[in-house]
Amino acid sequence: MFPLRVSDLRWHAAGRAVLDGLSLELGGEGITILLGPNGAGKSVFLRTLCGLLEPDAGHIDWGGAARPEFGVAMVFQQPKMLRDSLLGNVELALRPLKVPAAERQARARAVLERVGLLHRARDSARSLSGGERQRLALARAWVTRPRLLLLDEPTASLDPSSVEAIERIVREIRTEGTRILMTTHNLGQATRLADDVVFIDAGRVCEHAPVQRFFARPASPAARLYIQGELPWRMAF
Repeated sequence: MFPLRVSDLRWHAAGRAVLDGLSLELGGEGITILLGPNGAGKSVFLRTLCGLLEPDAGHIDWGGAARPEFGVAMVFQQPKMLRDSLLGNVELALRPLKVPAAERQARARAVLERVGLLHRARDSARSLSGGERQRLALARAWVTRPRLLLLDEPTASLDPSSVEAIERIVREIRTEGTRILMTTHNLGQATRLADDVVFIDAGRVCEHAPVQRFFARPASPAARLYIQGELPWRMAF
């Protein structure tokens, strides 16, 4: 699956180029944070990687393969829950992998414990709070042992304690060898989680740099303006 090479990716909606020649290469380890203004193409890019959208042009090379057979999971900003228990929601993710029933339940219970929800395993998933739903969504993705995990603003609109819990889980998933690609508008979160930052503007990658260098010395004018506008103080470069 890695290195993952994206070349000249293009996707249009309503006559507008949402992805306009996006190119990027990613290795197989770490957490990469995608930053950029609203409408830059970040979420659309994640959806093309997980196969929900077909690009109009361009090429994605998965370590020499045209498509990954398995190993890619995605968690959305507002995940959908089945009318089932927490345990049932997590077990469902293992059915396409043809995991035997006894193993499905054991793996589902183990991952629910990892995210702090095992005590609610038999409760309805639709009774959860926003932060609990996001933890369940992460559990549902994590149980499949993905090689690449795509996270689209997983902590948007959550309270600080829920954000802290989600960030802890993301770090744990990373330590088990899953490559993570995540969007956020929280620059503090980016500094806490990222190994590297990809800055996207107008459907293109403007900058790709280690996190410390990106925030200390952003190379692109667009990234500098973005950081100045998003931080609660003005920075001079």
